[in-house]
Amino acid sequence: MKLLEGTVDVADVDAFVAEIGEISAATGATVQAFDARYVASERHLERAVELADRAIDRGENVARDRAVEILLYAAGRRQITEALELGVSPGENRVVVLVDGGDEADAAATIRSRVLDAVAPTLGEYDSERVREFYDVSDAELDVVDGDVERLVLERVALLVVEK
Repeated sequence: MKLLEGTVDVADVDAFVAEIGEISAATGATVQAFDARYVASERHLERAVELADRAIDRGENVARDRAVEILLYAAGRRQITEALELGVSPGENRVVVLVDGGDEADAAATIRSRVLDAVAPTLGEYDSERVREFYDVSDAELDVVDGDVERLVLERVALLVVEK
């Protein structure tokens, strides 16, 4: 798994998704772009990949597309429309682009050259309030884990399996 960080200016979300899809198809890699404001850590996305792959292997996946299944786990949601909030939106976006499987090196190089406007660190710079609201993290929960938002996000990702 490779994670690419940077910024993109998205004029048309559908065109952006189509371009990512073309790169995925050409390289055989799974490619998914995330709004970096929602990504708690690299481990957050690693865990989403692990659990999505396990669901696919067991025939328990919700989505037909592996990238969408990964998005569902990263979001901790069963509804695709709700999980899409973690994706890009029109305008300037700080992103983390996940590339996994296939020809990762070619997919990553193509994303750097065709998709990212600038390469810049984004992991670890999530919006704490946005993340807390999206994952429904209460003050009481946060107190129990000494303010470790990442730990609670990883719990939400893992709990998606139980919610089936």
